[in-house]
Amino acid sequence: MGARLAAETLAARAAAGLSRLAGRGGGTTVPGKLLWKVDPGAIDALASRLPLGSALVSATNGKTTTAAMAARILGGRARLAWNSAGANLVSGVATALLAARDAELGLFEVDEAALPEVARRVRPHALCLGNLFRDQLDRYGELEHVADGWRDAVSGLDDDAVVILNGDDPLVADLGRAHGRTVLFGLDDPRWARPALQHAADSKYCLRCGRPYAYAAAYVGHLGDYRCPACGHGRPPLDVAARGLELDGLNGAAFELVTPAGSTRIRLPLPGLYNVYNAVAAAALAQQLGAELDEIRAGLAGFSAAFGRFERIPASDRTILVLLVKNPAGANEIVRTLERSAPKTLLLALNDATADGKDVSWIWDVDLEPLLDGAETVIVSGERAAELGLRCLYGGLDRGSLVVEPDLERALDRGLVLVPPGGELPVLPTYTAMLALRAVVASRGLVAPYWERRR
Repeated sequence: MGARLAAETLAARAAAGLSRLAGRGGGTTVPGKLLWKVDPGAIDALASRLPLGSALVSATNGKTTTAAMAARILGGRARLAWNSAGANLVSGVATALLAARDAELGLFEVDEAALPEVARRVRPHALCLGNLFRDQLDRYGELEHVADGWRDAVSGLDDDAVVILNGDDPLVADLGRAHGRTVLFGLDDPRWARPALQHAADSKYCLRCGRPYAYAAAYVGHLGDYRCPACGHGRPPLDVAARGLELDGLNGAAFELVTPAGSTRIRLPLPGLYNVYNAVAAAALAQQLGAELDEIRAGLAGFSAAFGRFERIPASDRTILVLLVKNPAGANEIVRTLERSAPKTLLLALNDATADGKDVSWIWDVDLEPLLDGAETVIVSGERAAELGLRCLYGGLDRGSLVVEPDLERALDRGLVLVPPGGELPVLPTYTAMLALRAVVASRGLVAPYWERRR
């Protein structure tokens, strides 16, 4: 390491230590921000020192969980530089590189908009792209805009890099045309498909001729087995697939993982088709980085949920079940997963901070009705609690079943009182509401403060 880089990294690490001493938890971003401002090229230099190179994971939904699953699989193979706290901008990747002094392999989840810059600097050996859904239109713009940035990132990769793509997503699968070495993954079990695309589905139209796709199977949003009846453009053959799916309500899922190296039965302790997608993506990525099928099977079987993504938090004789929601596609899958358990009490929390997206009109594209129909009490909270309450009333919820409590701590207490001993309170918060919830339960000693937990 050169003298200048050594001095810069020393200063950045000192900034992280001071931030933690001040109790601000800024160790996930502060050192990277400092390094980025002082010398952006230092990120390139730190990444180039990793003996096994780097892998990047990006998606609208599921990138945190997919990266965490891959880390669980690969952790026994190599020492990882991993932004486990979910700080996924350039500064977060830089911080992870600074923190892992003896790392061999970089594993970074990356924000959709930050991906082109991170890929240009890190020069990954593997890039895993999971899906593109409408999300924070005020920040990202339309899907095609994000896809254009991703296409530039893919086309700029080194020739020997591998791109792992969700073949069930038309926009993502099409990115394979920009690079010569690709692996396509997806689901292949029509028994679990919806009968038709939901009204809020995004990529409905053929990328070649503009006609509507016909779906033999629609799994999550617009993800599925699609084909254009006019020009024939459709889902490419899958290299890695999940078949023989079994969904066990809120308890988990199982499926046959089919890969070029063989097949194995995966038992996943997380529910829902969306988590099967995350697991298949992580498996495909890990396999390209050298993992064997038995390592993949064991890693996924022992996986515990990433923070806020189906996380259970014990609260005396009750449990808080946290399920992050941030856009229609993801929220609809949470509803689909929860509706079989028919919870009687729900807490929904909606904020409109920059990290959530200022435009909250997306809540009208979420099909809340299956949960509202069986609920006795729905508590709405957060900065936009009133709008969320209105959405519930328009969804058919009886006015007497609605509680509007903008203060999240009081809303949480109200929900826990209504849940019987031994019961579970599902909480569906947006991102900053999820962080606020973590602060509340941490102040009560139920969990460690977020930044301490992720160190």
